Formats: sequence, structure tokens, C-alpha cells
Amino acid sequence: MNSVLRGLVELGAGLVTLAAAGQVVPSWTLHQACRNGELVRVLPEVFVAAHLVGERPGAPLLSRLDPAMSQRAALAWAGGCGALSHLSALTVWGLRPEVVGDAVHLSAPASASLRSRPGVIVHRRHGLTIEPPQVALRQGLAVTRLEQALVDSWPALPPAERRAPVIRAVNDWLTTPERLGVALERAPKLVDRAAFRTLLARLADGCRSPLEIWGHEHVFTGPGMPAFRRQVPVRVGRRTVYLDMFAERQRVNIELDGATTHGDPPQREIDLRRDALLAAMGILVVRFAHRRLVHEVDQVRRETLAILATRRT
Repeated sequence: MNSVLRGLVELGAGLVTLAAAGQVVPSWTLHQACRNGELVRVLPEVFVAAHLVGERPGAPLLSRLDPAMSQRAALAWAGGCGALSHLSALTVWGLRPEVVGDAVHLSAPASASLRSRPGVIVHRRHGLTIEPPQVALRQGLAVTRLEQALVDSWPALPPAERRAPVIRAVNDWLTTPERLGVALERAPKLVDRAAFRTLLARLADGCRSPLEIWGHEHVFTGPGMPAFRRQVPVRVGRRTVYLDMFAERQRVNIELDGATTHGDPPQREIDLRRDALLAAMGILVVRFAHRRLVHEVDQVRRETLAILATRRT
């Protein structure tokens, strides 16, 4: 390979465009490098080092790259007229694992000339501008705003996997249910929109896990149940702890232990010490395991109501 071209490819971490190469070498050097098996054209006017292309016969060349490289290549092809969106945006935002072979999703203004190609799905959107606040720069990549990415990805994910990125985004303080609600209002025809709206309502209520949402919907609401406050901050010694579900009048805190979160002995010891400190403050901690919450709904309800009644007297 021409030494100048090789330096340019190395500078681009294995990627070079025709426009960039054309500023320093004749165009025939690119074609010669492709004929020699040193570069591979993965998209019009976008080339990558041949050793970066994986062995996946039948798959588009772009889909045979490492996910991060395929995203860079798609953005280089878009030439500033598109941003990573949908599932690709969730990956960049850290809410979905990278999957080799996934198509790259790009959103572009309706006026852009970009069209979907093998390995790239282009979503054309009226009113989109590839600049803040609609587009952010994350890890050096142009990506759609987080709230928009979560709404766009909702129908693209299997129903069982839709809630997890939304819950994690709120738990990690990347967004809020209110901001997601604004984005949802702009998508009146979204598939399963009612379920998304319900999820946002649960998150706004303070639920922070699928188990807490289950408990809210199936166990801890209805006749006799108080209006639990969720994720209530309480100062214990030198630190602040958060109570899962706090019945303030009865001074009872219901803790929902996930299937794995509280299963190991060190975590169990931490939980016991925390419960003892709260007991010294007059707060009774009642813990229900995942298995009981899911499979013994009526019994858990009865036990909870009995405990609350005892505390009232």
C-alpha cells in the first residue's frame, strides 16, 4: 500500500474515505489497495483495512465489521447528514450490548439523499437537524438524543426486552420519566404505546426495577393498602439509604429482594446491618423474595396487611 495512504488509514483507526484520501493521493491508489486485498470498500466512498472484515459469508460487508467500526463507517458515508439512532443509538448510550452483525440505524432529515443499503437502515425524519439538541456527540459519534432513541427503539425490541433500557436510563440518571413522556407524545402511532406510557407512570411513582413494577401492579395496591412512598431517602448514621416502599404512618418499609441482587452472603450481611439500624429508628423492615412475590401473591398481600394492621395498633 502507498505509504501516505497507509498513514491515513492508520490515522483513521483502519478507516478512510475517498474524500479524505483524495486530498493527499491520487484516486487510483485506493483502487490499487483494494485490488491488492489491503482495503475493502464497505460503503460508497468508504474503505476499511481488509484485516478488520470478519468471515461471515453472505452478510453485508458492513455487518462483518466490529460494531463500533461499522457505526463509524456508516457515519462517514452519511457525511454529516445522519446520526446513529434506534438500536445503534442505544448501543452508543450504553443501554444495549454491541452485537456483531447488527445493521446500523441512521436517522437523517427527510430532505437528505441517503437511502438504506445492505447493513445500513436509514430512517428519514421531517424536522430533524443533525445538531443539538436533537443530536448529541457521544464517544465521538453523532447520535440521536437519548429520549428519542429509547422511543424509536421500543417497537424494534422484543416485547420482553423493551422495558430494561428505559428502566436503566432512569436509574442511571441519564433521563427522567418526564423527559421521556415529552418524547413519547411526539410519537402518537408508536407500537404498544400504552405499555410505554404505563412504564413511565410506574417510574414516576418511584418504581426502579421490573420486580417493583410487578409488586406495584399485582401485590401492594388495592383495598387496605396504604399509599406507599417509594425510594424514600433516610439518613442512617453517616449515609443515606433509600427505602423501597415506605408506609409512613405505620413506619414499615417493604423491601423487594430480586432473584440475584440479595442472594450472596456479603450482601445479606449488609442488608441485615441496614435493617438493624432502621429498626433502631423505629422503622420495621419487611423483606419479600422474588419467588414469593411472583408465586405467592395472595399470601404476601395478606401478610403485608396483617403487619400494617399490627403497627397501626
